[in-house]
Amino acid sequence: MIEKKIVIGLQHGLQARNATEFVQKASSFSSEINLIKNGGSVAAKSIMGIMALAIRKGEEITLIADGSDEHQAVIALETVLLNKE
Repeated sequence: MIEKKIVIGLQHGLQARNATEFVQKASSFSSEINLIKNGGSVAAKSIMGIMALAIRKGEEITLIADGSDEHQAVIALETVLLNKE
């Protein structure tokens, strides 16, 4: 299991288009992946869960991946979250 704190770099946070891209990327991995913000935890493969967290630019989240491709998942998803448009 890998746990990594990330400060969101996306201009508009993890909303709409960015959330969809993030969920699609997360869904491409077999590992179980979760996001935690202010004590709330959601599955990274759930668009409704991601949208419910209302993650904005500059906020810190914790990305947790557990599975056979957890390292690749964390690297790929961190890249999506840090993208400065």
